[in-house]
Amino acid sequence: MSLTTRPSHPILVAVGGALSTHRNEIVREWARWTEERVASAPTIRRPTIDRHLGLLVDILIEMSGPLRRHARELWLSACEAYGKTAAERGLAAGEVVEEIQYLRELLIRHLSEVVAALPARASMAAVLRLNRMVDKGIAHAVVGYTDALVETLFNQRGVPVGVSGPLEDEIEQRLKGLESELQSLRKPL
Repeated sequence: MSLTTRPSHPILVAVGGALSTHRNEIVREWARWTEERVASAPTIRRPTIDRHLGLLVDILIEMSGPLRRHARELWLSACEAYGKTAAERGLAAGEVVEEIQYLRELLIRHLSEVVAALPARASMAAVLRLNRMVDKGIAHAVVGYTDALVETLFNQRGVPVGVSGPLEDEIEQRLKGLESELQSLRKPL
């Protein structure tokens, strides 16, 4: 498969660089916030959730690069997987929305200096682009959440059944697939 690259606009490069610089801090704050708000399902370990949060931020970083169109598809898939995991964690639909909304707040906090230093028109474009990415991520997380609920309710010929067995392995497999796809985007062309 040949990946089409496009040169990144300097604004995207600046925002991506700032996001990359603050990546660990953003992930740490996001993980702490999600942990303080909602206790995870006992079958899903905290490091697995934190790993997914890190993956989402890593994909956002790639969305400022030359393969941003391919990274965008990965972003939507990763957000959908996050929504599915949220359902498996026992969250309410609004809670998964709040968790990704908090990423928006962190982006504003950590990228505000870079965005404010841009010319007015460029800073508005950067803010709108980030908001659009987060909004689409929320929409796909809700899709994943809804799909997980429907699957849980009707996985045996329309008869509602409870989720059985540990889900950690399934979630780990989803994460490995998404991480592998991200790594293939990062390989030199």
